[in-house]
Amino acid sequence: MEPIASASNFTQPSPPSGQTGQRDAAASALSSDFETFLLMLTTQMENQDPLNPIESQDFAVQLATFSGVEQQVRTNALLENLAGGMGLTSLSQLAGWVGMEARVVAPVAFEGAPVELAPEPAPGSDGAELIVYDAFGRQVSRETVPLGQGTIAWAGVDENGQPLEPGQYSFELASISQGEVTSVQPVAHYTRIGEARQGLNGIELVVAGGVVVPSDSVTALREPQVTGL
Repeated sequence: MEPIASASNFTQPSPPSGQTGQRDAAASALSSDFETFLLMLTTQMENQDPLNPIESQDFAVQLATFSGVEQQVRTNALLENLAGGMGLTSLSQLAGWVGMEARVVAPVAFEGAPVELAPEPAPGSDGAELIVYDAFGRQVSRETVPLGQGTIAWAGVDENGQPLEPGQYSFELASISQGEVTSVQPVAHYTRIGEARQGLNGIELVVAGGVVVPSDSVTALREPQVTGL
């Protein structure tokens, strides 16, 4: 059994450079727009008709309008910073997951050792079949699995009992009732978490074989099992 990685050894990544660049660009644009507004306002005052000057309330309206836009831009920037900070906090909280085994629906990186699957037949089923697909989506195996057993060990063999090549495989479970398939659902499996990181769409977990899954796709978490998985 490998030791669980300590949270103290986990390094939080910096916010994506793209987000920082966007915030800097927005701030720069805001400053430029404000200077342009002041220049236009000054020019307007210098060139106004002395016999028909612009009403002071018109200046007040223009200033209030620009001030409102400026405040909204700054508020949006603060909200972006807050959201980024919350994401990093969540990432730090998931540091303790590294080294644990997660139950997820994702492709399995098969390397010859049995894979622990967690099929969940539909309620009322009297039979179930495990359907296995390779990385190209081709069906390579279909076999009957027992009901009510919890997890099962997939040996990595085809319908003829021949060992399959190492690679990525995905699984579906066909629930059967009175000889008819009532539903087909993806099957989850247990896999070791090697890394937690900030992705474009939220926090991601890198599991065995380099497979990347969203952190919110984890449906169970446990200590590593001494099974060679």
